[in-house]
Amino acid sequence: MKKITLLALCLCMGTTVFSQKLSKDKKSLIESVEKHKDELIKISDSIWALAETAFDESESSRILADYAEKNGLTVTRGVADIPTAFTATYGSGSPVISILGEFDALPGISQKTTPVKEPFKEGAAGHGCGHNMFGTASLGSAIAIKELMDAGKIKGTVKFLGTPAEEKYFAKVWMVKAGLWDDVDVNISWHPSAEIEADVQSGLSLIDFIVEFYGQTAHASADPWNGRSASDALELYTTGINYYREHILPTSRIHYHIQDGGQVVNVVPDYAKLWVRVRDPKRSKMLPTYERVKEMAEGAAIMANVDYKISLVSGIYETLVNRAGGEIMQDNLELLGPITYTEEETVFGKAIQKATGKPEIGMDGAVHPLKETEENPGGGSTDVGDVSWNVPNINLGVAVAPKGTPWHSWAVVACGGMSIGHKGMIHASKAMAMTMLDLFQDPKLVTKVKEEFMTRKGDEVYEPMIDGPPPLKGK
Repeated sequence: MKKITLLALCLCMGTTVFSQKLSKDKKSLIESVEKHKDELIKISDSIWALAETAFDESESSRILADYAEKNGLTVTRGVADIPTAFTATYGSGSPVISILGEFDALPGISQKTTPVKEPFKEGAAGHGCGHNMFGTASLGSAIAIKELMDAGKIKGTVKFLGTPAEEKYFAKVWMVKAGLWDDVDVNISWHPSAEIEADVQSGLSLIDFIVEFYGQTAHASADPWNGRSASDALELYTTGINYYREHILPTSRIHYHIQDGGQVVNVVPDYAKLWVRVRDPKRSKMLPTYERVKEMAEGAAIMANVDYKISLVSGIYETLVNRAGGEIMQDNLELLGPITYTEEETVFGKAIQKATGKPEIGMDGAVHPLKETEENPGGGSTDVGDVSWNVPNINLGVAVAPKGTPWHSWAVVACGGMSIGHKGMIHASKAMAMTMLDLFQDPKLVTKVKEEFMTRKGDEVYEPMIDGPPPLKGK
């Protein structure tokens, strides 16, 4: 009994110490996010239900932009010639701190808020990467900073950027080219995750391109000798890619998706098309592989006696890590402390793990320590990388799904539309607002973050990997 009483006393004392560490201004930010909490959850759930995909996020974009405007930020819509991209700014002068908000969904993974696979709408898209929470949490942070500016506590400019099409096409590349970060001192970003950590890992650079083959139709049985098969070229090309995999760097990746391999069995197809992607943790190592894979398309065309065409879609850089910024974010995560879950949420998390064949260990709401930055971290890619090569970027991950959950899957969609996702989103909003506050209040921190950025970037000259305007739908 004495041990239980002592434990309770320690917990009570720990809570008191925690509250004492928070400055008055940080408490105000937390209160601001809490004040907007119900509306932020409503916005996130609306975007979750809409599940709009790349460059088609008209309603999701409008909901976020309208809420920014309602809360006094100055909104500019359709930036960088992208209808669903926008900025929302407040304040004046330096420092200028920007924060990213994504809101696009992934096709084909619609899901209800249940821990078993059950589509919300059969065949429809779903937020399997949590972007319904991404944009919403970031906007909540920007509004909290705006309210602290109104209270006369800080000066400078906060800039929210609504960035569409992260899952496909990578709109931030066009937004960077349009100069939307040219006036920014430091950028803040986050991503839904299965754990809480200041993210000091990079991602993979990549390049996307379309390969099309053009041949000659003929009857597949009566006179196939009069045909030149585009699908033959496609098969020869993919075979070449698959043999080439043995000889690329262990860190590199090649993916392809066949988009057109012919229409009917009794016609020699005169057209074939596939989408190809090459990745590596370093752009400098990705580009030679890209050049080789392009050359292989010519070889396939020669063997099949057809013509071919290669069209660049877009490419993105690996993320330029900023550990100085990560340390600032880490301090604020430790101030906030862990996320706690109800018994019902823990049961839900374990059911998700069971349904996806993972150990049933539940949620991980602990604050993880700052990790060492890996040279070749593996994982995915993001167009946040292009932002990070133009302005210092501070990144965050917050748990919105149970440990081991397959990302880009129905399981993340399920968590993102209920309380597990809501808790992570609100937690992220508070952590980012607190980190922005540190930057607004301490010019030395801004200088430190910028100095590391310049050191890591070195002599690298950023060149956007795009050719022409964004591939908007209907154009």
